[in-house]
Amino acid sequence: MLNIGKYIIIIILCSLYFLSCKSPSENKDMEQKEITPFGLPEWAKSANIYEVNMRQYTPEGTFNAFKTHLPRLKGMGVDILWFMPIFPISETKKKGSLGSYYAVSDFRHTNPKFGTMDDFKSVISEAHKLGMKVILDWVPNHTGWNHVWIKNHPDYYTKDSLGNIIDPLNEHGESMGWADVADLNYDNKAMRQEMTQDMLYWINEHGIDGFRYDMAMLVPLDFWKETMPALRAARPDLFFLAESEVHDHVNQDCFHSIYAWSLHHTLNDIAKGKKHASTIDAWMTHDKPKASKGSYLMFTSNHDENSWSGSEIERMGEAHKAFAVLVNTIDGISLTYSGQEEPMPKRLEFFEKDDIGFKDYAYADFYKVLNTLKHENPALWNGDYGGPMLRILNDDNIYAFTREKDGHKITVILNLSKQKQVKKSDIVIEGTDIFSGKHIKYMPGNDISLGPWEFLVIK
Repeated sequence: MLNIGKYIIIIILCSLYFLSCKSPSENKDMEQKEITPFGLPEWAKSANIYEVNMRQYTPEGTFNAFKTHLPRLKGMGVDILWFMPIFPISETKKKGSLGSYYAVSDFRHTNPKFGTMDDFKSVISEAHKLGMKVILDWVPNHTGWNHVWIKNHPDYYTKDSLGNIIDPLNEHGESMGWADVADLNYDNKAMRQEMTQDMLYWINEHGIDGFRYDMAMLVPLDFWKETMPALRAARPDLFFLAESEVHDHVNQDCFHSIYAWSLHHTLNDIAKGKKHASTIDAWMTHDKPKASKGSYLMFTSNHDENSWSGSEIERMGEAHKAFAVLVNTIDGISLTYSGQEEPMPKRLEFFEKDDIGFKDYAYADFYKVLNTLKHENPALWNGDYGGPMLRILNDDNIYAFTREKDGHKITVILNLSKQKQVKKSDIVIEGTDIFSGKHIKYMPGNDISLGPWEFLVIK
């Protein structure tokens, strides 16, 4: 019996020894099994996003120059800073004199025209001190033509029948016109692993809080399904935004938010008088429910829309503030693009140096009121944290709804037309308009009169 007891003790000790000697990758696998269920981080429950165009933000176009704006942005109620790619830009085949942010030549360095890595680390540190989060714009589908991988790992790229690396192709096998970038081959497992390691570098070494993924719909779904757990094993409360309208990206726990592109295009059409406000209901009842999890990114502008389709003022005219109210109060995570608080009516150059030209910040208080309302009112919080939307005052031109959560209620009434509209209320609406501070009260049968593009947000 004594000898048997010795053997048992030896076996237990050996087992403990071998468990303690597992490789880092094996330990990481064990950690992945223990991470929390996928969901919007608690810190993002009432968050908004502000997109930073570093090149055009200041005359200098540098990290250090941008850093002086951080207190102002904090005062405006900004929560998450999304930085357009801050990486070096490939010189080979570049477009224009400065090239595209999205033609990256190295995922582990900063663009020297913006500043040093230490300069950017200082921006991250200061943003965190002010209580803001930082997410990086990541480009997973392609790289620039002198990316470090081109020389060292040409097998990471898609090639034609002659063995030449090619630029991205569309579903018909034709060039998408992105001649300044080289298409990555996701059949190559080593490339996938190195891409993931580069992302982990920014999480582990620089403490960034998440990513916005460029053209995420062009990357195989299985890459996201295997990569996101690896990133969350390093830090469970990361935030992931996909430039995508693929519902599986949220339904299968890859991203917290995807783009509401189709709704955005509908809003542009309403602003131009091509559609009525009631067409928003079609998106709400048909497209939105396809995303059974996660949430949508809501916006009136971003870097693509501004440079290629026009600023929100160019596209939406006098309606632009009404639509800003809409996208900041409906269910979704709201986005403000660099310069919208000025406001900035022009299109920013994409491949050349330009300047937003900050001067007056005339809309800063407008966005501060909306951001503060969301922070303070659980009815407007993001995803499952917020309250459901209930459409009221059904009308072709007036878009009105309420949202309610834990006793907090918001009523939004917008005239989304260029004509004065009068609508009889069929319910009791009472509270304070957040912009004018006036007490509002409508009883059933009372006329609600709104001028062109006028709006009320009543709490």
